[in-house]
Amino acid sequence: MFKSQSYDVAIVGGGMVGLATACGLAERGLSVLVVDAAAAAPVTGEPKLRVSAVNEASRCLLERLGAWGNIPSSRIAPYSKMEVWDKDGMGSIQFDAEQLSAHSLGAIIENDAIHYALAQRAAEHDALTLLENTRVQRLAFGEREAWLMLDNGDSLAAALVIAADGANSWVRQQCKIPLTFWDYDHHAIVATIRTQLSHGECARQVFAADGPLAFLPLYDEHLCSIVWSLPPTQVTELLALPPEQFSRKLTAAFDGKLGLCELVSERQSFALRMRYARHFARHRLLLAGDAAHTIHPLAGQGVNLGFLDAAAIIEVVAGLFDDGKDIGAYEHLRALERWRKADALQMVAAMEGLKQLFSGANPLKKALRDMGLNLVNNAAPVKTVFMQQAMGQKFNLPPLCRADG
Repeated sequence: MFKSQSYDVAIVGGGMVGLATACGLAERGLSVLVVDAAAAAPVTGEPKLRVSAVNEASRCLLERLGAWGNIPSSRIAPYSKMEVWDKDGMGSIQFDAEQLSAHSLGAIIENDAIHYALAQRAAEHDALTLLENTRVQRLAFGEREAWLMLDNGDSLAAALVIAADGANSWVRQQCKIPLTFWDYDHHAIVATIRTQLSHGECARQVFAADGPLAFLPLYDEHLCSIVWSLPPTQVTELLALPPEQFSRKLTAAFDGKLGLCELVSERQSFALRMRYARHFARHRLLLAGDAAHTIHPLAGQGVNLGFLDAAAIIEVVAGLFDDGKDIGAYEHLRALERWRKADALQMVAAMEGLKQLFSGANPLKKALRDMGLNLVNNAAPVKTVFMQQAMGQKFNLPPLCRADG
C-alpha cells in the first residue's frame, strides 16, 4: 500500500556503519529510517569468512550504543598480542597489551555477528524504523528536504539522507559524486584455517615481496581467519589448488609459525581498491563508511574508520538537532565533512605508505624496512604510540569512542 511519511534522517544501507549511526541518532531523539537491501541474521555454526579487527574505540562505540552485549561472547576473539615480520628478512616487531596495562589490543569478530547485534538494538528503538529486503528506487533533493521512493511503492521525505550503502554505493552514483581511486593490483583471499599450534590470542602478519598475509585469531584457539593479498594471477592459481596443496602453500608462506595449516572453509577472493569520494557531504546528504572511503585491509582498520564516521555523525547531527538547526543544510555539515575527510585521507596515506614500504624485493628497501621494524621494536615510546594507534586511541576521537567518554 502506498505510504508517505517524513523522518529526520533516512539512512540507505543497514550494514554495520549504517545501523550504528541509526541507533545513535535514534537514542538522541531523532526519527530515523533505515532502508537495507538485505537482512541481518543470527550467526551460528562455522566461522563466517568476513571478519573485522574491532579496536578499543569501536568497542566503546558499540558498548555505548547498547549493541556490544548483543554479540555472543562465544563469537568474540580478543587478541592481546600482535606480531609483524618481514619474510626472508631480519626485521620484526611485537606488541603486547600488557605494555599499556590493557587486557587486549582489540577483538576479531565476524561482521555478521556485529551486524545482527546492531539490528537487535535497532529493533528496540521506537524512533527507528528498519526496512529490510527493500531498495530505494528514486532519490531527489530539494532546498528543504529530500525525497525517496522505495521499491515497495512507499515514498518518504527526510531532512537528511545518509549513504551507508557500501563501496559501490548506489546513492553516491545517483548523486554523481566523483571518486579518487586506484587499484592496488592485488586480490585478497579470505578463508578459515585450522592451525596445528594455538594462536595464543596473537594477531600475526608477514610481509612478503608479493604481498602481506595475515592470520587473525578466532574464538577457537586453533582457528584463524586469513587475509592473503597477492597479484590476481597468483590468487587464481591458489584458488584452483586442491585444499591439501593450498594448505601446504599457506604453511610455507607463513613460515610455519603455527605449524601445519589446514583449510577448513571455502575460499573467497575480492579485488583491493582504494576509493575516496571527492565529497563526503552535500546539501541534505552525508556519505559514511565504505560509501565514502575504502582502504587496503593490511592493518584491518576499514571498519574502525567507518565506526568513527558513525560516531562523528551522531555527535554533530544530534548536536544540530538539539540546537534547533537544519540538520541537512550543507553550511552546517561542512565542518563534519572536513573532519571525516582528514581522518580518512590520513588513513589512506598511511596504508599506501605501508604497502609501498613492504612491497617488492629491492635489497635497499628491504634493509631499510628491517632496520625500521627493529628500531621501533626496541624504542618503547615509539612502540607505545603505534599500539595506541592500533587501539584507536587518537586525540580527536568522537566522545562516543573515548574510553573516558
